[in-house]
Formats: sequence, C-alpha cells, structure tokens
Amino acid sequence: MDLSRLELVARYPDGTESAPFAYDLATRTLIDAVVIAAHFSRDGVRHVYLRSAVRPPCALRSVPPRHDGLLWELPAGLIEPGEDPAATAARELAEEVGFDAHHTSMRPLGPWTFPAPGIIAERHIFYAVEVDPRTRGTPAEDGSALEREATVLAVPVADALEHCRTGAICDAKTELGLRRLMEAP
Repeated sequence: MDLSRLELVARYPDGTESAPFAYDLATRTLIDAVVIAAHFSRDGVRHVYLRSAVRPPCALRSVPPRHDGLLWELPAGLIEPGEDPAATAARELAEEVGFDAHHTSMRPLGPWTFPAPGIIAERHIFYAVEVDPRTRGTPAEDGSALEREATVLAVPVADALEHCRTGAICDAKTELGLRRLMEAP
C-alpha cells in the first residue's frame, strides 16, 4: 500500500478555484474486493456465515475508542488482476469459510460501493450464495497470519443485524451485506 500526500485545487462549477490544500490518498495494487453472504435456511430462518478477523488498524488506533482489533465479518477478499469478481468470491468462500462453490452460483447482491472514498478508491462488490451446511469443509485459508485459525459460525441473519445495531458487529461492509441479504428475494 502506498500513501501519498497530494496538493490539490478544487475547481467549482462557477469557474473559481480553492486555495491549494493537502490531501492524503491511499493506493494499492489490488484495490477492489468482494464480500460474500453465504447463507442457508433452517426451519424457515435464514442463517449467514460470519468469520472472526484480526484487523491491526483497529487495534492500533491512537485515539479513543480503543478496540482489540477482533471483528466479526462476512467473508471478503481482494480481486487478483484479471480475475472475475465472481471467481474471486468463490475462491474466498473456500479459503475463508470452507465451501466449494462454482463462480456461476454467486448472485450479485446490489451495486458495488466505495467504503472509504475519502482515502482510497477501493470498491466492494457484494455477492450472495446459498450453501448447504452439511457440505462445509475446513477453510483452505490463504496462508496469511491474519487468516490462520479464524472462527467461522452460522447465525440467524436477524441476530447478526441486531449485533450490528448494538455494536457487537461494527464492520460496515458486513452490516450492508446483511441488510441487502435480508432485502433480497
């Protein structure tokens, strides 16, 4: 990841310009990501898989509120150059949750979003996929220290959304993905 401090000038519709100002911009080689809502229904209740994730930037916050860096999230991952986003979603589902799914089973879950457009141009592309809990294997993981031995659990979507409301789940992409899943037919 690269962080650049740029000097920018805003040009307004009336032709005037702002004074030059400093602006921090983050970039990285792999910039876009997929977010996957792997779900199933049991006794008429829709469940979704979440996984634990260690996020060092949260743990290293220098200002309150302090955070331990452990988050519950929908599985997600970066799109490799030239990789189809649905193929990325299928790969990440196997790595992070342990399901083998074909990329054609990934269903778009609304339009993509910019999660932090004030600092980075990363896009999140959302997918839903229905899975059979009986076919879940061991997550393959990607070899990174942050994925090793993550906890994976299935929870009712309504409970996960309540955890978002109370702050037990504080990841925005997860809350958005859960809300979109609840609204999907």
